[in-house]
Amino acid sequence: MKGKWKIAMAVTVIAALILVACGAMAVETEKKAKSPKQQAQQEKMKACNADAKTKGLKGDERRKFMSECLKGDSSAAPSATPAKETKANQQEKMNACNADAKAKGLKGDERKKFMSECLKASS
Repeated sequence: MKGKWKIAMAVTVIAALILVACGAMAVETEKKAKSPKQQAQQEKMKACNADAKTKGLKGDERRKFMSECLKGDSSAAPSATPAKETKANQQEKMNACNADAKAKGLKGDERKKFMSECLKASS
């Protein structure tokens, strides 16, 4: 009788642990889901960041621009180009610079320097 009781107790403990683990995973999943407002803010942040990068802003200028852009100031608003188009354009630049670097047979530090200059020149 004692053996059956130990087995039943072990099964109960294991079942309880499984339920706790499943509950924790469900809570994590809920935390990861972003609200539409959060998603919109994230997209706005990406667009403002891309715009600041395109304009070559750094330091205090960049911070001021980002603040105004995120507040919705029309003078600092992101360009009319949607983030997806900007990303596609950046990808095209990267592909072109990669092809040039490959054609020139560049490797290592030479390639890094070339890519950096090429991408800046394409902006």
